[in-house]
Amino acid sequence: MIEVNRADYAIPLISPPIVDTVKLNQLMDGLAKKVYRKPFNARVESGGNILPERAGAQLNRKAFTEKFYGFFYGSTTSRLEVPVSPIYSKVDSELLVQICERTIGYYVTYFNGGNESRYHNIKLAADAINSYVLFPGETFSFNRVVGMRTVDKGYRRAPVIVKGEFSEGIGGGICQVSSTLFNAVDHAGLQIGARYSHSRRVPYVPPGRDATVSWGGPDFSFTNKYNQPIVIRTFVSRGKLTVTISSSDHIVYKQRNVPSASKVLPEEINADLDANGDVIPAKPTS
Repeated sequence: MIEVNRADYAIPLISPPIVDTVKLNQLMDGLAKKVYRKPFNARVESGGNILPERAGAQLNRKAFTEKFYGFFYGSTTSRLEVPVSPIYSKVDSELLVQICERTIGYYVTYFNGGNESRYHNIKLAADAINSYVLFPGETFSFNRVVGMRTVDKGYRRAPVIVKGEFSEGIGGGICQVSSTLFNAVDHAGLQIGARYSHSRRVPYVPPGRDATVSWGGPDFSFTNKYNQPIVIRTFVSRGKLTVTISSSDHIVYKQRNVPSASKVLPEEINADLDANGDVIPAKPTS
């Protein structure tokens, strides 16, 4: 409920009074911000438990306008109810259960789990794409889903490659997540969109199997060309990152062969001089 004064929303010096629609819209804009609640999709936890969806809420402008005009032209009360409409989540628990039935692609990469900053960044980015559902015909963008890698979001400084040279940057380790995702997606036979290679070879995937990303720069994207939704799941432990692509038993798909990543890491990655994070790519890869 809100308290309103009729005189505050009337055009002055006009009789009979007329609603000032500019002020009414300003009132509704303010109310919309106050009552808005973002909906949340159902999610799969690492242990397999499903967290149920949660509906959001938004101002019902049509209903509020009707209530306001009723108040303005005859109601004796100055208190108005603020009507809201639900915003339903796109992914509910029932759908998520169905599309977790069959694994259609997966990939595993390895890293030095003793590097706390790198481990932290990998887990943060992996959590951002975990349980993401892509419907038929939709396109996934790594940069859009993960968002800007900043200190405010919890990302830390770790080694990155810039113009072929090792350096330190916020979000080092992110490219291992995008590269692992790329190989899982390719294994699942999905349609690869944008993909760029690093400016030098990286040790956590075979040559030519990386997908570098950078906020405001290169992105990794792919499209779900299948007849069923797919869901991305990520699993991070000390030194190991796994990405799986799953769907329902009704999916018609065709896998592609992809080379496995080595468990034996070169000395440079053990010394935390690994190739990862925000980079400037050397060439696009189709």
